[in-house]
Amino acid sequence: MTSSFVVVPQWQGSGSSRAMRLVDGAESIRRQLPKAATHRVDAPLEAGDAEGTGILRYSSIRLVRERLQRQLSELDDTPIVIGGDCGVEYGAIEHAARSGRVVLLWADAHADLNTAESSPSRAFHGMVLRALIDDGIVDAADVLLLGVRDLDDAEAEFIDSRSMRRVSADEVGAAVAERAAAAREAGHGPVLYAHVDLDVLDPAVFTGVSFPAPFGLDLASLTQAVSDARAALALAGAGLTEYAPAIVSDDDSEIADDGDEPFDSGDDLSAILRIVAALSR
Repeated sequence: MTSSFVVVPQWQGSGSSRAMRLVDGAESIRRQLPKAATHRVDAPLEAGDAEGTGILRYSSIRLVRERLQRQLSELDDTPIVIGGDCGVEYGAIEHAARSGRVVLLWADAHADLNTAESSPSRAFHGMVLRALIDDGIVDAADVLLLGVRDLDDAEAEFIDSRSMRRVSADEVGAAVAERAAAAREAGHGPVLYAHVDLDVLDPAVFTGVSFPAPFGLDLASLTQAVSDARAALALAGAGLTEYAPAIVSDDDSEIADDGDEPFDSGDDLSAILRIVAALSR
């Protein structure tokens, strides 16, 4: 099946002081995608409020989720959602779960398993996977954590308490096949969703992220893992998130003023396109 791209330049779920860079990142990726197959879901301009949830900017996050769900319901192709922050994945994975039990490849430096009570930042991009599990959309046993290495204590405790599986890149294909077989045995037709937060890559490989973490994956390992996962189980959807292009000054040093123009690294965009190809081919 062919793919459609849905660009969601949401920044409100991010805990970064430079979250607006995610809008620039999503738009930079959008310009590289085929126009006829690409759709855009607008994020509000305003930050939004918590609406009593304890989650920063929740009203805007909720609104984007509703808009994304409407857009996805109109597509016949396999959707590849381009963030924005990781919070966009809630609506995308909820949509995929309508096709069957989701086996979720979570390629991310961070587990995103906090709650509003445990989160140091109260930012939803650090809670989205926990919300999916707590809301019954995904079973913790069906989540494969790839490249996760930067955990808060509460997240580490949750992973241990639920015996969540952490996999290396070369284990992904077999692990997806194993989870798919277990789902079929239980009478549930499984589907694959592949989540890629770009900080899963090592900072030496990819620079344009807000929360880099050392000892990440190289690009070839990531794309091969995605390909292996797709070979093991039909893809119902995928997400690529958290591209925050650097801001540079005239002397090529990075600066913090988000009012300046973003600088798209050619190497970063090349890496993104290789990942997009692995997700959509």
